[in-house]
Amino acid sequence: MQKIVNPKRETWSEILKRPTQTVDDIEDTVFEIFKDVRQHRNAAVSKYTSIFDGADLDNILVSDKELNESENKIANELKQAIAQAKNNIEAFHKAQEISGNKIETTTGVVCWQEKRPIECVGLYIPGGTAPLFSTVLMLAVPAKIAGCKEIILCTPPNSEGKIADEILYTANLCGITKIYKVGGIQAVAAMTFGTETVLKVDKIFGPGNQFVTVAKQMATKYGVAIDMPAGPSELLVVADDSANAGYVASDLLSQAEHGTDSQVILVSTSKDLIENVEKEIDMQIQELPRKDIAEIAISKSKMIYVENEEIALDLINQYAPEHFIVCTNNNDLFVQGIQNAGSVFIGNYTPESAGDYASGTNHTLPTNGYAKAFSGVNLDSFQKSISFQQISKEGLKSIGNTIELMAEAEGLQAHKNAVSIRLNDLK
Repeated sequence: MQKIVNPKRETWSEILKRPTQTVDDIEDTVFEIFKDVRQHRNAAVSKYTSIFDGADLDNILVSDKELNESENKIANELKQAIAQAKNNIEAFHKAQEISGNKIETTTGVVCWQEKRPIECVGLYIPGGTAPLFSTVLMLAVPAKIAGCKEIILCTPPNSEGKIADEILYTANLCGITKIYKVGGIQAVAAMTFGTETVLKVDKIFGPGNQFVTVAKQMATKYGVAIDMPAGPSELLVVADDSANAGYVASDLLSQAEHGTDSQVILVSTSKDLIENVEKEIDMQIQELPRKDIAEIAISKSKMIYVENEEIALDLINQYAPEHFIVCTNNNDLFVQGIQNAGSVFIGNYTPESAGDYASGTNHTLPTNGYAKAFSGVNLDSFQKSISFQQISKEGLKSIGNTIELMAEAEGLQAHKNAVSIRLNDLK
């Protein structure tokens, strides 16, 4: 990791750049694939699945037989782990259910808000080097709680045209039966336009690589909503001498092993801690099965020393990390002061892995600085809020003149007339 000491504020933007391609580098590719899928539908999807995944498929829909067989291939211990994680995720997201209260803003004017589920949602589950069956839980569980009528799932197949049994088992456990063997840009395009096999959806959820992220942003140009621009994973740890260097190193490596385009950052007020964490990384990385991936990510990552906690907090808010771990003598300063982060993990015994799997919080989070404006996936992500109002005769008399005056001032006579005609009948 690159070590940086007391960087000047005017250099922070450059120092904190993510190691990703720009949208311009890949937008043309995404557009061409979208155009092809829109025109040629299943044929185009199959073509790109063959090109990118090396799988030639006659049918991209997972069969009932494949779903049923997956259950027999999962160890009971893993089934129990998935069940516990599912229970915790359900508990956390059910607690987010809110029923709207009716408010009488003026005598006779009653307003309220109610939630309605998004009818058809598409879940994108990354496959590739690490099939993320945990993401199935993170997306399917709140979708079910919200009451979405149609929930479909797209995930890339391997070269043999198969989906990881863990993904199939977890999807089936969550009640998802429409699972498609399609990934990458072509999956997002298929859910955007619909094909002979894949349903057109109203909103697309799920993380992915840079190509998937740009594809999701492209989908919004065709009237399909997305959860957020969630790209390559990232983690920032703030730690001082009170932190355990071995724990910090393990957390940094846990994100570095996601992919070569992942980024991890350590911010510290202790040069000794930085040195100790560096030594721990060098030792721990040797034991990782995904060592080659982690090493590339680590080489693009940074250890930043700053003089005090206030500077550290300012730098962290500018970075807006997806995952933010706090291990200091003054955790409250960072917990209360953080403005921009996807999910926060507090203390030596709260590894980021807990949020990835089983604590209950959602791990589908904004990356690449989008935490400045986006929230992570939650129950509201799968719902729409509809406002209602009911006005009595007395209520219209109370606010009618206000409406007339405002409408007339804006030059909208018909708006004024819609009130005046009623008020005249009430005289």
